[in-house]
Amino acid sequence: MNILFINGPNLNLLGKREPEIYGNESLDQLIAWVTKQINTKENDIHWFQSNSEGKIIDKLHWALDNKMDGIIINPGAYTHYSIAIRDAISSIKIPTVEVHLSDIENREDFRRISVIKDVCLSQITGLGKDGYLRAASLLLDKN
Repeated sequence: MNILFINGPNLNLLGKREPEIYGNESLDQLIAWVTKQINTKENDIHWFQSNSEGKIIDKLHWALDNKMDGIIINPGAYTHYSIAIRDAISSIKIPTVEVHLSDIENREDFRRISVIKDVCLSQITGLGKDGYLRAASLLLDKN
């Protein structure tokens, strides 16, 4: 299975940014850990991070052109207002799971809103890096 992991704005600062919320591991450490957990002999894993909405949309379009079977996206703050990312996910028709390291349902009011979750297979929040594995399991079970 070809899986694309997309990480949005400020996730490049993992390990530095509010470790009490997001943990002490860097994005590179998270990527290495998740990749090791998924059987990469049977699965082709791709990782992407951008702080730019347009680049995330371009990568979603890339996923369609490159025949990705599933997408796991942590859109960061874009989850709360990016209709453009929502439309891109909806347009490409690739099973997508939205992931958040923190429990967005129990944070500030504005963080409880996701304009993206309705076009995703599922939304997983508050499990830290384990959320990425739960998302991958959902996609692998679906395939």
